[in-house]
Amino acid sequence: MKTLISSFIGALISIMIMFNGTLSNSYGNYTSTVIIHLTGLFSIIFILLITRTKFKFKKNIPIYLYSAGAIGIFTVLFNNLSYSTLGVAVTIALGLLGQSITAIIIDHFGLLGMDIIRFRKEKFIGLILVSFGILVMTIF
Repeated sequence: MKTLISSFIGALISIMIMFNGTLSNSYGNYTSTVIIHLTGLFSIIFILLITRTKFKFKKNIPIYLYSAGAIGIFTVLFNNLSYSTLGVAVTIALGLLGQSITAIIIDHFGLLGMDIIRFRKEKFIGLILVSFGILVMTIF
């Protein structure tokens, strides 16, 4: 079930990048980023109201975890900048490569409180194949 949900998320991200990029072409990068995040804010408020979920800040959570919202803003902004010249497919492919490399570093060193999962040489083959695929996508 989680594999199916993850695949659905991948489809949603592709659609989101296209919508966000098109909105950015119409309104500009900064205004569209505000519109996108205000829409997200109103959507989650609506969901919280419908589900009657109470919202409260917890005191024992590290402050850096709250920076995820800022990371989300930069993700949308940089996707919008890339979309107009690279298109959806290459933007996503390069983003996934960056995510993979960052995830490997986080896992290998146990950064940000994660369990250590050592990098094995076999994973390097996958990174080379992904990089080659992205190269082919950008050339053709």
